[in-house]
Amino acid sequence: MGWLARFIYFKVLGWKISGNKNFSKDSIKKAVIIAAPHTSWHDFYIGLLLRKITGVKTNFIGKKELFRWPFGLYFRAIGGRPVNRTTKENKVEQIAKLFEGEEEFRLTLAPEGTRKKVEQWRTGFYYIAKAASVPIIMFTLDFGNKQNKVSEPFYPTDDSEADFITIREFFNGVEGKVKAYS
Repeated sequence: MGWLARFIYFKVLGWKISGNKNFSKDSIKKAVIIAAPHTSWHDFYIGLLLRKITGVKTNFIGKKELFRWPFGLYFRAIGGRPVNRTTKENKVEQIAKLFEGEEEFRLTLAPEGTRKKVEQWRTGFYYIAKAASVPIIMFTLDFGNKQNKVSEPFYPTDDSEADFITIREFFNGVEGKVKAYS
């Protein structure tokens, strides 16, 4: 099915991949991957196509209710993990624990936390990466240039303010599918 994904992504949709040329299934085995801007449901299939083309297995989280019949089997098969949002447990720690005992786990998150326009990103992805001791890999959902730009692995430091400046700079000029939200 890789040939079909490549045909759709490159030929039909006219997209391209740029940035980290070493981003492949053999590169970083554990990471938090952030995709932005997340403005449309179209982001999901672009991400699935990119995942198939690069061979990189990625995971995502969703509220546990999504993992019930009939969609639960599908969501698990494509890398989904349920999260209980009603517990009093710290969500960052709960999600960081998903990395434990896994040989390969790349958690993809949207820093906006929603497809709606937000003034400020949520910061959980950063603290999940720190708690799990894994790098952050950024990738753009740039519909203006029809491009997914992939960053080198970024390891959070003890200077979160400087780290967030670096992370946000990676996404400067990127245009989401819904332009009013970029």
